Formats: sequence, C-alpha cells, structure tokens
Amino acid sequence: MRAVVIEGPHQINVTTVDDPTPGPREVVLAVSGAGICGTDLHVLDGDLEGSVYPIVPGHEFAGTVAAVGTAVTEFSVGDRVAVDPNIFCGECHYCKIGHGNLCEQYNALGVIADPGAAAEYCVAPVGNCYLLPESVSLDHAPLIEPLSCAVHGFDLLRGRIGERYLVYGAGTMGLMMAQLARFAGAAEVSVVDINADRLPVAAALGADRVATSADELDRPEGWEVVIDCTGAVPAIEDGLTRVRKGGTFQVFGVAPEAATAKFNPFRVYKDEIHIVGSMAVLHSFGRAVDLMAKQVVDPDVMISHRFGLDDYAQAVDLFRAGTGRKIQIQPGK
Repeated sequence: MRAVVIEGPHQINVTTVDDPTPGPREVVLAVSGAGICGTDLHVLDGDLEGSVYPIVPGHEFAGTVAAVGTAVTEFSVGDRVAVDPNIFCGECHYCKIGHGNLCEQYNALGVIADPGAAAEYCVAPVGNCYLLPESVSLDHAPLIEPLSCAVHGFDLLRGRIGERYLVYGAGTMGLMMAQLARFAGAAEVSVVDINADRLPVAAALGADRVATSADELDRPEGWEVVIDCTGAVPAIEDGLTRVRKGGTFQVFGVAPEAATAKFNPFRVYKDEIHIVGSMAVLHSFGRAVDLMAKQVVDPDVMISHRFGLDDYAQAVDLFRAGTGRKIQIQPGK
C-alpha cells in the first residue's frame, strides 16, 4: 500500500509499505480520511516526546473495515468506524487509577510508535473502534477524534451555565471549544486570533464576539473561563491575565516540550485562579461520536481542504501557514 512516512524530523516520504494484517483482536481499515493537526507538526519537527521514527502519521481518522482478526466479533467487513488512536497499557499506576491518558507507556497510532492513517490502510485495536451512526458521513468522521479531545477538555473545566468564555485561537480546536461552550450553556463566547482572516468563521459558528486581541473586547473584569487552543506562549501568558477572580484557565493547545511561560503566582493565589491542562482523550470518544451525530459542531464548515497522499507535504505547509481550518488527507483522492 502507499503511505506517508516521516523518516525522521523534517523528513517526509510518500512510498510503498507492506499492507497491514490484523492480529486476533484487531481490524484493518480502508482509510477514508485523516486530519492533520498540530500534533502532527510536532511529530514532523521532532519536538514531541516519545515519537519513534520512521512512523506513518495520522491519528484523526475513520474508514471502512477491510479485514478483521480471528477473535473479532464486534465488527464485520464493510462497517464504517472511527478510531480512538490512544493506546494505554492498562497496568501502570495512572491506568489503574483511571487516568489512562497519563499512561506511563502511552502510545498513539500515528504519534508515538504505531503506524497511523496517512495511508491506504491502517490497523487498530478492536476496542478503539467505534461504529458510526448512519447520520455521520465518512468525510466528517475524522473530526470525531479532535472533538473527543475537546470533550475531555470540558470534562476538566469548572464552568457553570451562564458564564463567559474566552477562547484563544480560531483554528480547528478553538472553533470546536467555542461551539461546545455554547452547547454547554455559556452566556457569551468570545474568540481571539491574531489571524484576522479566521475570525469571520468563528462568528459564523456562533461566537458572540471576535477580535485579534482581547484588549479589543473591553472586559476589564475578565472572563470566568479562558481556554488557550494555540499552544503559543504569548497567547498563554496573555490569557492568564484575562481570567476573572475565581475563574479557570485551561492549557489546551500543545506547546513545544521545551517552551516556558511566565505568570504572576501572587495573582493565582490571591484571586484563586484555577489552572488546568488537558491531555488527549479520556472516556470521551463515544460521547464525541454522539455529539457529531447531533451536529453540535458544523463539520462542513470545519473541513476546509482535502488532499491526496502525494500532496501531504503541501497540506502540511498550508497548515503551518494558518490557512483554512481542518485539512484532511484522503488516500483515495
């Protein structure tokens, strides 16, 4: 089969590799689409802890079952499924206390050690596969993985109905968090992005106010919930100053491993600011499937570009430039 292979940092190759075969409790999918996200860039740039090269990228994906292992009874050839790419050992301290996303042996298809879905076929554990409702198309289904990350992020927030949210970043994750905030009962959702071209889409998807800087929004008392979806240190540092007394700041975007940000610890103490991270997916993928079926996010607006395997490098360049929204690789294109 043909696949994108990251041979090492900054080295992309589109080549032919062996077709995958399923183990007893695995399925092989004919990949319909795989999204590109910031994590893929970290893998490509060599600044994500744990990535083993060479690796086939692609962890946001869906497809049609092409083969099943000898002990698989849950799925049949032809079933349409989305895949949670996160693989936990189930044995370490964090897995045993219900925090598999913090697993000491954490693995993820297309991210750490196992091949992902920027390929014609991909193999996945049966327990990570979710049958798609008829109302969810294969074109839209790769959005379920990032949506499941956003759902987990909301699980960690202390927000209440009727509070005001400020989201940094109008890329895929920022737009998803903004849409979930409205669905969760926010009184107001504001989105800031230094790229003004992204703001009209945020407004079209329901953001009450949009701006290139929080200064333009004129809320000196701050926001109850501030979420950074950029991973950019300047945004994180600015966002921490915008949290209302007793409010919550969430580090949702993925910053480079070595990045550091400054904050005022006295204010965190005095104003009881709650700071929380959000790592990947935890007991949230199935709910994301249901939310996608309910059209809580607008998939047609969220996906802006589709490329074939041979154009993977071009798709990455487009993503780096901040052009569009979710960029999807479709092996059959």
